[in-house]
Amino acid sequence: MLALVLLLRLPIAFAMGLVGFVGFGLMIGWAPSLSMVGVITYETAMSYGLSVVPLFVLMGNFVSRAGLSDELYGAANAFLGHRRGGLAMATVVACGGFSAVCGSSLATAATMSKVAMPSMRRYGYDDALASGSIAAGGTLGILIPPSVILIIYGIMTESDIGLLFLAGVLPGLLGVPLYILAVLVSVRLKPESGPRGERSDWPTRLKALRGVAGVLGLFGLVIGGIYGGVFTPTEAAGIGASGAFFIVLLRRRLTVAGLFETLLESARTSAMIFAILIGALIFSNYINIAGLPEVLVEVVREMEASPLLVVLAIMLIYVALGTVLESLSMILLTVPVFYPLVASLDFGTAGLLADPGMVLIWFGIVVVVVTEISLITPPVGMNVFVLKSVLKDVSLGTIFRGVTPFWVVDLLRLALIVLLPGLALWLPSLAA
Repeated sequence: MLALVLLLRLPIAFAMGLVGFVGFGLMIGWAPSLSMVGVITYETAMSYGLSVVPLFVLMGNFVSRAGLSDELYGAANAFLGHRRGGLAMATVVACGGFSAVCGSSLATAATMSKVAMPSMRRYGYDDALASGSIAAGGTLGILIPPSVILIIYGIMTESDIGLLFLAGVLPGLLGVPLYILAVLVSVRLKPESGPRGERSDWPTRLKALRGVAGVLGLFGLVIGGIYGGVFTPTEAAGIGASGAFFIVLLRRRLTVAGLFETLLESARTSAMIFAILIGALIFSNYINIAGLPEVLVEVVREMEASPLLVVLAIMLIYVALGTVLESLSMILLTVPVFYPLVASLDFGTAGLLADPGMVLIWFGIVVVVVTEISLITPPVGMNVFVLKSVLKDVSLGTIFRGVTPFWVVDLLRLALIVLLPGLALWLPSLAA
């Protein structure tokens, strides 16, 4: 039924809410269904825990307004630009840094395309490598904390958000050297695709680093405060938004009109996220009443499939869904179905996956990495389409060809996280 409603081009938030409302009403009654919708809408809108979402969105928008994207790219370029493919490497590093603070993969791709693409074209970079590094680099933002996706996953599964942030650190940082490796392989196979740029001297490099020190210090304060137990994620989000506001003021990048535009954009983004979340929670209540998670658990038990085989099947479903659904919608649609199944799997009594709570933390990282891959997977890679809307003279085929090496190393990173759970769970295990 949900697939049919989506085919009618109803927005995903309203599609999930409508199917959940109708299904719940047919099974339990229309009065309880109306009551359920009202309670979920009110409690979600008034949730103190969810206030972290608009605050981190506001923080990211203030950071964007402060011009961090230009300075991050300049700093990365100062250290890497003289190497073959160095501008593409600098783009990946800058995308990783900017998206970590911004929190939006789509916004990172759109912003960095305006910053990095002109420089790479000026030095004769192939459009495929240039656009591919931007599209792929933008995906790093949904894993490196603070991540709105991880916050929402934590709320839906009742997992510790601080531990989820910790779990995302190493896999998120691993994406940067793997993407650089993809650039190195690309320029080795086709040297003319990434010519060398100018070498910067050390005074220039140090000056470039000073330009990003304030914002990176704010990022360290927010994340360090969460991990150090100084403040909760919600308090950290408030500190981050306030700090970003003062930074953009000190840089004299904020006018009254700019402040209004930033607040309006933050409100739009937050409203979109909350609408999708409310729809997903209504749909989740319906599938729980319908018993779908229990049916899946029973099917897996009867099949006697190994836990890793079940996780592999779930990942394949995510990759397939990622070709037609936006990342946030996909996670909110599927997590209520899959996380009870994963929580029921027996990973043994030894190792980091012996704790059911850690299983959900690990699964959250797996889900987010698969979602990252879906952002650059044809035929509907959202980052690719955002980039195409900005770079109108670059074809979709060129961009998809450019992201292929990055897509391959993302699969390698996913395999490492699945086969070596400690990559995601080592830091949370130290803090737990």
